[in-house]
Amino acid sequence: MSALDVLSIRNDFPVLAQQIRGKPLIYLDNAASSQKPNSVIDAISNNYRFDYANIHRGVHTLSQRSTDCFEGAREKVRAFLNAESIKEIIFVRGATEGINLIAQSYGRSTIGQDDEIIITMMEHHANIVPWQILCQQTGARLRVVPMTERGELILDDYKSLFNSKTRLVSIAHMSNALGTVNPVAEMIKTAHRYNIPVVLDGAQSAPHMTTDVRALDCDFYVFSGHKLYGPAGIGVLYGKQALLEAMPPYQGGGDMIRKVSFQETEYNDLPYKFEAGTPAIADVIGLGAAIDYVTGIGLDNIAAYEDSLLCYATEQVNQIAGLRVIGEAAHKGAILSFVLDGIHPHDIGTLLDSVGIAIRAGHHCAMPVMDFYQVPATARASFAMYNTEQEVDILVSTLKELIKVFR
Repeated sequence: MSALDVLSIRNDFPVLAQQIRGKPLIYLDNAASSQKPNSVIDAISNNYRFDYANIHRGVHTLSQRSTDCFEGAREKVRAFLNAESIKEIIFVRGATEGINLIAQSYGRSTIGQDDEIIITMMEHHANIVPWQILCQQTGARLRVVPMTERGELILDDYKSLFNSKTRLVSIAHMSNALGTVNPVAEMIKTAHRYNIPVVLDGAQSAPHMTTDVRALDCDFYVFSGHKLYGPAGIGVLYGKQALLEAMPPYQGGGDMIRKVSFQETEYNDLPYKFEAGTPAIADVIGLGAAIDYVTGIGLDNIAAYEDSLLCYATEQVNQIAGLRVIGEAAHKGAILSFVLDGIHPHDIGTLLDSVGIAIRAGHHCAMPVMDFYQVPATARASFAMYNTEQEVDILVSTLKELIKVFR
């Protein structure tokens, strides 16, 4: 293990101190949503207790305080992603809304009949359905990059998909169902040789690894606050400024305008052109606090610790007869999906919950992945910086006891 002070970190998360059904909570559902440290909870609470008011338009003190904190969080996001300008940071409800915004703003204005959009077989539904909707609207079609049994994309097939009709690539940085970390830097370079922009779904990668959008040279990047130890209902769309400037607004309303008459509307500058209406003010501030928290620990430190934990967990579960790990890519994030012979994943999840262990069981909003492996669902244990080897040991011993019960 790396030298992370896990005990201190665990003490920052009040939810971890409780018991579930008389057993200490072991929370292994972090790929779905992570828990929140006191600093994030306090930042949200303090805004509502002392500073809350609507932002940007008020001249009174509370409005100015909230505005300063809100825009301060935008700068924290910019630094977190190493974006060039705060104009490139758009607050949305989450990664899902970010992808929908790109599809309906950039996509509707640039993609037409018979054009092609490249995605991959391992995408979350949020990076499939918005493009299917766009294809239905425009007459475009999806092209899908296949993957191997190990859960790795076949890059030669990816390269072969490019042609004169290709207009966009949209890929997961890290798979939520398999843990695979895709070689996105190489994939972006390939797309850019054809002058094709690339969208990165960073919902899973943002909490677990350093992301430099300028080094990657991605054209768009989205992530969600709730997976990054921040609040739910808030997320970020990063886009290169030139692309965002050329895109029409996604929604109309207050704050995204400069001047309105019944004859015409003049839109506001970036980033406000894409932020119609009163935003989730306290949640943006909470996201800023979450970024402060993880950067204080160090994403490289977090990544090293979680990689060690995943290696340990993988080694342990591979000793269980009848257990099959789904997704064995050489480069993985802290996700362990598996199936057990003769036991449905939902039964695994229910029985683990009876002893205080929280995992996710289901298709993980990645039905094409389940179809590829010919399983209805998987059990998924996903790790965070506050998880421990001891918790892995309890998970493994409980799975062994579970097998005895069913057999």
